[in-house]
Amino acid sequence: MFKFFKKWTQSKNPSSKRYRYEMAERICGHHVKYVTERINNVDEVIGRSGSLNIRDDELLVYASFDVLMRCKIADMEASELLSKDGVVITAPDLEHGGKMRTVIVYYVYHTKNL
Repeated sequence: MFKFFKKWTQSKNPSSKRYRYEMAERICGHHVKYVTERINNVDEVIGRSGSLNIRDDELLVYASFDVLMRCKIADMEASELLSKDGVVITAPDLEHGGKMRTVIVYYVYHTKNL
């Protein structure tokens, strides 16, 4: 019953702070199959086997035994793939000096949270 109210009252404006925090909560905890980065309109694999985590007010993309991206949730733009098999995250990366990066995170299929 409460899921219905949560779904009904969630933010639908992608530029609002509330939407960004709700999206971070939705994608947090997924296991990562691999991560790609879009450089000059070419997707390159930058990491495999990891997870998406929230620490304080930051989203961490962890793969290949390294933090690939760390960004403030309030500054990120995230959208799920149409297949729901991953997410596209665009944000200033705090791990790499605040450089604006776009990464695509693909989930492991069998650990989907329902």
